[in-house]
Amino acid sequence: MDYQSALDYLYNKTLVFQHVGVQAYKPGLETALELAKLFGNPHKSLNTIHIAGTNGKGSTAHLLAAILQSEGYHVGLYTSPHLVDFRERIRVDGKMISEEFVTEFVDTFLNSDYTGRKPSFFELTTIMAFTYFKKSNVDFAVIETGLGGRLDSTNIIEPIASIITNISLDHTALLGDSLAQIAKEKAGIIKPSAPVVIGETTTETEPVFRKRISEVNTSGIFAEQNNEIFDARRINDRWVIDTYSFGQIVDELSGECQLKNANTVLVAVKVLNELGLCISTRSVTNGFANVCELTGLMGRWMKIGDRPRTFCDTGHNIGGFEYISRQLARESYKTLRIVIGFVSDKDVAHIMPLLPKDAAYYFTQAGVKRAMDATTLLSIARQNGIDGVAFPTVEQAYRQAKADSCCSDFIYIGGSTFVVADLISAIQKK
Repeated sequence: MDYQSALDYLYNKTLVFQHVGVQAYKPGLETALELAKLFGNPHKSLNTIHIAGTNGKGSTAHLLAAILQSEGYHVGLYTSPHLVDFRERIRVDGKMISEEFVTEFVDTFLNSDYTGRKPSFFELTTIMAFTYFKKSNVDFAVIETGLGGRLDSTNIIEPIASIITNISLDHTALLGDSLAQIAKEKAGIIKPSAPVVIGETTTETEPVFRKRISEVNTSGIFAEQNNEIFDARRINDRWVIDTYSFGQIVDELSGECQLKNANTVLVAVKVLNELGLCISTRSVTNGFANVCELTGLMGRWMKIGDRPRTFCDTGHNIGGFEYISRQLARESYKTLRIVIGFVSDKDVAHIMPLLPKDAAYYFTQAGVKRAMDATTLLSIARQNGIDGVAFPTVEQAYRQAKADSCCSDFIYIGGSTFVVADLISAIQKK
């Protein structure tokens, strides 16, 4: 078997959420446990930090990994989805998993005597990550949940600490249609003897977290009630943040939502220090300032052009667009141009009111099966008082937005992780 054959199996012989949506969601830990046993239970050898949440968990995971790397620790990082290359999901010290290991892992699985339940794409790649981290002898592994928490296949781990960033309405068909129900699912990662940091709460979600913390008899730290940030301003597309415990830091991630993520990470670092990790202020500063270079993070209010100023962002639900709409309102421009597309199972009707009415819109669709047809999206937009033009590909929509722009315009590309993925892929090929 070669690498391309291994990818073909992962993409085409297992259920992939990014391709088919809810059909690929397999709640429960049974298959993950069976797979883990097949590969020698690698998760039991790892010191893990588990991260869940509706928004911000990817940024939080990358920031924490960058800080730990800056301290000199050997760090595994498991996140999803990837944007361009499958191997983005599994990294050690910022370097992607090798093609050889992916090939070897899939080949071993296919030639094993495994008789358990057929794994999904995410279940198989989760155990791949744990196996790779064990082989790489990492000091710590930062693990992002895929969807939810309680029944997510990553939840077979026994972490040294957990983080839940926030709760917003997303994947309601799978996780529940209220903030409290979704919080209960996310709270499933909270384990005995592992302190948890809760990034943001509401009157609906805080009691859910406090109940779970009490049930498992662990400590819970609510980041908003233990604020580490006392001042922040944006300079040259960076947040300059003054903190109580770590001095002044410059955050490479400049999105509006990143102040919340930064505070959550800073509180988490204090918790990890209390556990004996000894993370220095210098490492915190370096991790924030160089998170993209250290971890390979892409797509978080990512600047891709100056004249006109052009940014893309993977925010894709109501909570994400509440931040994005505020971000766009802060920008100055002659004309705002928005290249946007969604997946077909997204609650677009509730996102539309958050979009600025005074922009030029280029509706598009990513090259995945779940993508909402661009003409369908245009029709929904018109029902909400927004007009524009539909384009069959992200690259075509982006090219037209650039062609229509003058140097003082502003272009935003987003709506779906897969729209950003297609954009970055097109730019890299060029």
